[in-house]
Amino acid sequence: MLVDSHCHLNFPDFREDLDDVVKRARDNGVGVMQTICTEMAEFDEVYGITERYKDIYCSVGVHPNDSGAADVVSAEELLAKTSLPNVIGIGETGLDYHYERSDKDTQKKSFREHIKASRESGLPVIIHSRDADEDTVEILKQEMSEGYFKGLIHCFTSSKYLADESIKLGLYISLSGIISFKNATSIREAVMDVPMDRLLVETDAPYLAPIPHRGKRNEPSFVKHTNKILAELKQMPEEFCATITTKNFFTLFDKAKPPEEWSCA
Repeated sequence: MLVDSHCHLNFPDFREDLDDVVKRARDNGVGVMQTICTEMAEFDEVYGITERYKDIYCSVGVHPNDSGAADVVSAEELLAKTSLPNVIGIGETGLDYHYERSDKDTQKKSFREHIKASRESGLPVIIHSRDADEDTVEILKQEMSEGYFKGLIHCFTSSKYLADESIKLGLYISLSGIISFKNATSIREAVMDVPMDRLLVETDAPYLAPIPHRGKRNEPSFVKHTNKILAELKQMPEEFCATITTKNFFTLFDKAKPPEEWSCA
């Protein structure tokens, strides 16, 4: 079984055929999906998807590019949603200095509020980091010194430095279809040093479709291609790789319940 640990199924790209998208995921061995919240205003829609499909969970949070669109979300606002049974993560949050859609101080404040909610709820924080490795590591170290929290770097596209420092802090790394891209050599090299018991796979659908679907709309069924590339990098059978990353998902997102038929043996 595979898990798509990060996708955006409420986005307009899936509005016309979500039933078919979910069916294709199931037919391709994807037993669980996590659809990610990027704005508080969309949370009800995101959560509604989890009520419609029993194998889909969700997060609650504000993407760094949206962190300046309104008042910075508070930990209390996030925590108010964490008691819902299908909410298993906090985010996505983090820092994105590439697009400069929100100022850096606002992003940092929002990031810290998400970490506070993660620490208090026990749910993992889902971290987006783009062109911001140094500040991401600085905040993670500072916040971890204030009290332990769980989390992962999602859609890893950054430096070996970020990967190494995140692992030292006990965090996980989630890989997307980017590792299949021809120009992603440095990312693949960084992944080689990440222990298998710290890796997850995702699509970030509808974005970043892996080869052989690059340029098309991404969807959860395509996570099998990311798993294939990871298995090749780590020189292990695809099925074994899928079992490990799936086990890692349920270890990190321990509020999620594995399907009854799944076994990590």
